Amino acid sequence: MATTAELFEEPFVADEYIERLAWRTPGGGSRGGEAFDPKRLLEEFVNHIQELQVMDERIQRKVEKLEQQCQKEAKEFAKKVQELQKSNQVAFQHFQELDEHISYVATKVCHLGDQLEGVNTPRQRAVEAQKLMKYFNEFLDGELKSDVFTNSEKIKEAADIIQKLHLIAQELPFDRFSEVKSKIASKYHDLECQLIQEFTSAQRRGEISRMREVAAVLLHFKGYSHCVDVYIKQCQEGAFLRNDVFEDAAILCQRVNKQVGEIFSNPETVLAKLIQNIFEVKLQSYVKDQLEEHRKSDAEQYLKNLYDLYTRTTNLSSKLMEFNLGTDKQTFLSKLIKAIFISYLENYIEVEIGYLKSRSAMILQRYYDSKNHQKRSIGTGGIQDLKERLRQRTNLPLGPSIDTHGETFLSQEVVVNLLQETKQAFERCHRLSDPSDLPKNAFRIFSMLVEFLCTEHIDYALETGLAGIPSSDSKNANLYFLDVVHQANTIFHLFDKQFNDHLMPLISSSPKLSECLQKKKDIIEQMEVKLDMGIDRTLNCMIGQMKHILAAEQRKTDFKPEDENNVLIQYTNACVKVCGYVRKQVEKIRNSMDGKNVDTVLMELGVRFHRLIYEHLQQYSYSCMGGMLAICDVAEYRKCAKDFKIALVLQLFDTLHALCNLLVVAPDNLKQVCSGEQLANLDKNILHSFVQLRVDYRSARLARHFS
Repeated sequence: MATTAELFEEPFVADEYIERLAWRTPGGGSRGGEAFDPKRLLEEFVNHIQELQVMDERIQRKVEKLEQQCQKEAKEFAKKVQELQKSNQVAFQHFQELDEHISYVATKVCHLGDQLEGVNTPRQRAVEAQKLMKYFNEFLDGELKSDVFTNSEKIKEAADIIQKLHLIAQELPFDRFSEVKSKIASKYHDLECQLIQEFTSAQRRGEISRMREVAAVLLHFKGYSHCVDVYIKQCQEGAFLRNDVFEDAAILCQRVNKQVGEIFSNPETVLAKLIQNIFEVKLQSYVKDQLEEHRKSDAEQYLKNLYDLYTRTTNLSSKLMEFNLGTDKQTFLSKLIKAIFISYLENYIEVEIGYLKSRSAMILQRYYDSKNHQKRSIGTGGIQDLKERLRQRTNLPLGPSIDTHGETFLSQEVVVNLLQETKQAFERCHRLSDPSDLPKNAFRIFSMLVEFLCTEHIDYALETGLAGIPSSDSKNANLYFLDVVHQANTIFHLFDKQFNDHLMPLISSSPKLSECLQKKKDIIEQMEVKLDMGIDRTLNCMIGQMKHILAAEQRKTDFKPEDENNVLIQYTNACVKVCGYVRKQVEKIRNSMDGKNVDTVLMELGVRFHRLIYEHLQQYSYSCMGGMLAICDVAEYRKCAKDFKIALVLQLFDTLHALCNLLVVAPDNLKQVCSGEQLANLDKNILHSFVQLRVDYRSARLARHFS
């Protein structure tokens, strides 16, 4: 059986168990060269099965015995639990009885205590009244003999007695007790003064516990507020020695906040009174000195000081919000700030607008003076309005052209200065304006910016630039208006950035938002009209310059040479100069504009350029070699048109190049060329007009082929 037990290993696997049994049986395997003996193995298996059956019976008996034992112990445990439950129930009943008995006794004790108190309280009151009568008699006799009045160390007890006597004396009739009432009042006042003096001395010595005792006694006296005043006054001695009164005030309040709770029973009231005293005395005096000095003489310094002082005061208020000052400390501090600055904030916006107006005018005047330029007035009304309307409709210059000598009269430095002044004005407006007046005040500042930046500077520069654009038939004209466009575009971006960054937050939730947006839209549209007008006239001047170049450089013999066999040039001199001029203008346009505006202006210039070359080519007759030279010119023009990077312009010159092929193609191939991809959609009259330019057009053969 022991051998059988050894075959059981954890974890138990039946197959491995059989393998181990067979391996241990002699003749059960090929171990050591022994022959396999199935009978021996079968006999071993049968014996082993019998052993297992015996083992199973023995184990089963043991299990049954253990189960019986377990059932017996469970019954005994259940019986024991029942007994414990009964014992617990009895104990709980005893506890309830004990609790009821304790409650009964406690009720009796409380009742007895109430009875004793009912007897003792009148007795104590009677004793107290007897003592007060005794002290009152001393005042009545005019001689204070009690130790409590003569011993300075018992000032606390004396104060308590005199305070009660003072209350009693107030109820007595004046005619019979005037003298004693006077004596009590005098003693009351003397003790009050002594207590305050004692409090003052203790504060100077830094004895917090003594200050707390005296303050507790004075709490019931009329002079308690005077005690608080003394404390506040002494707290400030030596506290404001530096130049920064706001930092000194914050440090003082921080120190007092830690101390005041240890001295007074109502620390929040004392601290609030200290803060009120600081604001109404120290800060108000400091603010007045700083502002009144510049109020009438220097508006810029006055506004800077006002903004700085108001900001520092509100920052101090934010620090004080951390302290316990009562229920509504926000309103309390706001009223203190308002009391200091109300006389300055009432007319703040008028000072701001006045300063901004004079400062902006000075910045502009200083700029024009540096240019030695006398700013001409741009008239309004009457004839000037009529001229403006005619100019907008006809795009013709009215009046003589003004030579600006290349000056745009736009300055980024001036713009930055104006925007900086306005930015500071917006910041002051945000800080100093009442919330209800903020949108309205911000709009007034914005109106000043529009007046001086947009109207007085940009619009004036546009008007001057328009007046400086020469007529389209001028020779060697200098075109500076694109420089005006470039600078105006940059200024518009700066103007728009300030509008979004500094004005929008001030008006975003008010009706003034739509008004500001409309005003901005109107001024930009007004300037865009003038910019468009100036660009259009500048393009006309460019085309005029090209016309002058072509008229001066193009000869009739270029396209009908006397010696057809001796043409050495690839393209004409007129073409070279025109292309050079066009490339310069394209580069200038790209440098002067941005975004879609570049493509729009270049497309317009390209279309006009094409029309000019088209009409120019129509003025000449072409021999075979002259036609080839014309094709070379147009090819050069087309190469120049590629610089525009506009598909339409390149397409126009591709078509023109195809049309020029009609000048050289053999008569028999004319119809084939005209039906080609580029010319098939063109009007027949256009094709015919180019064929007519050939010197051999009159020949019957050519006319027959084209008809």
